Amino acid sequence: MKIRRNRRFSPEVSTSSLNDIMFFLLLFFLIISTLSNPNVIKILLPTANAAQNISKQQISLTVTADRRYFINQAEINASELEQALVNSTQGIEGPTVVLRFASSLNVQDLVDVLETGVRLNIKMVMATDKP
Repeated sequence: MKIRRNRRFSPEVSTSSLNDIMFFLLLFFLIISTLSNPNVIKILLPTANAAQNISKQQISLTVTADRRYFINQAEINASELEQALVNSTQGIEGPTVVLRFASSLNVQDLVDVLETGVRLNIKMVMATDKP
């Protein structure tokens, strides 16, 4: 009796660990994408068609719809706004403040903040969303 052996080789790729790797990659990218947003305070910004990028060191001033003021995510009182701007721009040559202003507020609130910047000789740039 002669026994024949199968001499064919069938290559196989083991994909059992591929699911674990894909899960960890997905988890990693989800965590990193939530950490990459520097502006944590959520407000509805006005929209504009033209945009300008700033490459200098900048300070973020956020005014929410309920008139709460934040400088770099630190809440301050409206009466302390001028002194807080002086403290945060100290030692910066040609300071630039990015103003994130809620679109539901009226124009007079915006003018009050801009007047403070003019008194302190601070350049203010308004942040907008794309339409």
